[in-house]
Amino acid sequence: MKRFSFSKLMLVLGLLFIYLPMLILVIYSFNASKLVTVWGGWSVKWYVGLLDNTQLMGSVMRSLEIACYTAVAAVALGTLAAFVLTRVTRFKGRTLFGGLVTAPLVMPEVITGLSLLLLFVAMAQMIGWPQERGIVTIWIAHTTFCAAYVAVVVSARLRELDLSIEEAAMDLGAKPWKVFFLITIPMIAPSLAAGGMMSFALSLDDLVLASFVSGPGSTTLPMEVFSAVRLGVKPDINAIASLILLSVSLVTFLVWYFSRQAEERRRRAIQQAIEEGAAANVSQPQVRRPAQATAQA
Repeated sequence: MKRFSFSKLMLVLGLLFIYLPMLILVIYSFNASKLVTVWGGWSVKWYVGLLDNTQLMGSVMRSLEIACYTAVAAVALGTLAAFVLTRVTRFKGRTLFGGLVTAPLVMPEVITGLSLLLLFVAMAQMIGWPQERGIVTIWIAHTTFCAAYVAVVVSARLRELDLSIEEAAMDLGAKPWKVFFLITIPMIAPSLAAGGMMSFALSLDDLVLASFVSGPGSTTLPMEVFSAVRLGVKPDINAIASLILLSVSLVTFLVWYFSRQAEERRRRAIQQAIEEGAAANVSQPQVRRPAQATAQA
């Protein structure tokens, strides 16, 4: 009983430590006062004022655009890398390839951002591209480290798959690419979704890499918020952060709801198949074999 009470207390303290600052941020987004530390009553004027703040809303749309591009590219590259690491067991440089795939996970973002900045500058001098740093360079930088997370998640799922299903499909005449798209991809779809959501969140939250590889007119939301916080937290920053929290919570709830519905439908289908099989076995008459009937006689 004491252990249960202690565990429950730790759970409550942990949840408060995580979610209490978010709750305070949401409450102060409705503060009528311009001073964040002074409560001036309830008001929604900061949410209405976001429509006129073109600079902040532009950075929000730019960050969402880059995050969507990053999620798609990271899932594609990470899945291919995971497939090579798990299915192609023997090739020269496999250890080096595995190390290069997972290196962005342990590499400090400052070093990654500086190296990418030097790479883009060298490429601009040698081949003339990119002429200026912007959305494309930020997208490439975010894809570089997000693909590593996707590769780790997808490779863990690929190692758990039963290869007999794919082998049976190829024995029946299916081409390897058809097996990959019609059998392998649906079986690893949850890991692909998890990797895509993780890449989207990491790209939307990144500040260090974007600071190195961005240029004029390509300021992302974390950069805008960081530059504004230097002069003091403004209520409109709380408002946009509250909207992002609401959007993330809504998307998470929808994903959980539809996943639960799909799991419930699958459970019902399995239960129905088991019941139909049991009913068929009961209704089927038992026919003795001739040899067995002769032996019993």
